[in-house]
Amino acid sequence: MKILQDYNLSVDEHKLKTNLDKIKQASKTLQNTEVYNRILNIIDLTTLTEMDNELKIQDMCEKVNDFNTKFTHISNVAAICVYPSMVPYVKKHLKAEKINIASVGGGFPASQTFTLIKIDECKMAVDAGANEVDIVIPVGEFLAGNDNLVFEETKKIKAAIGKAHLKVILETGDLNAEQIRKASLLAMEAGADFIKTSTGKVAVSATHEAMYIMSEAIKDYYQKTGRKVGIKPAGGIREVDDALVYYSIVEKVLGEDWLNNELFRIGASSLANKVIQAIETDESIKYF
Repeated sequence: MKILQDYNLSVDEHKLKTNLDKIKQASKTLQNTEVYNRILNIIDLTTLTEMDNELKIQDMCEKVNDFNTKFTHISNVAAICVYPSMVPYVKKHLKAEKINIASVGGGFPASQTFTLIKIDECKMAVDAGANEVDIVIPVGEFLAGNDNLVFEETKKIKAAIGKAHLKVILETGDLNAEQIRKASLLAMEAGADFIKTSTGKVAVSATHEAMYIMSEAIKDYYQKTGRKVGIKPAGGIREVDDALVYYSIVEKVLGEDWLNNELFRIGASSLANKVIQAIETDESIKYF
């Protein structure tokens, strides 16, 4: 595709492994309250199940609303992420300030429906109150080489949701290293505000390798365009030490400017309690 001609699409896997080994070692020096606090503040608290309803959403919102009353010295989460039909409930019950409302959309998680339906669903989610939308690229079409379809669909969805942030999920567990790099650049060129690893609905979710490749792609895109794109690993991130590796990747590849919830998120609801436990040094805490 012409828009990708200026990029090197290859991945040096030896360099990738060498750099990741160093980053994993460096992450062990980040075990402190300040970093744990930052990690909690980049978490998208998420519920995406067939059992979701208003009562469940209300309970989640009330915990977020009351968080800083209970934990006065800890930063709150970054967002609540739900299915489109649950967005009105979040809008109704969320009272805490500076918490984003995120909705999955575009035929999540498989992205196997008509483009017009994807566009309408994402726009409806924003109209209902979402200021962020997480979509999945049509992975099958991407693997078939239909780059233009992926690009145009992403571009149309971004146009439809206006100022709302678009997070584009690559489903990296289904891709090899060079495909991850190519999909990252394609999504950013189409207007993605964030690129995201995974839905959490397939066998392989976020990996350190995918995160590193995506971070390198963001760095190259930024150097070419001057536009900062965010990054979100999601799926299977349950332990604090694992989150520290993702944090360290962003720190080493993209730098301090990305270490905030405007440009870095983690999709891992089960991680939130573990981070609170690490800050409070109390493993009995189960707040969320």
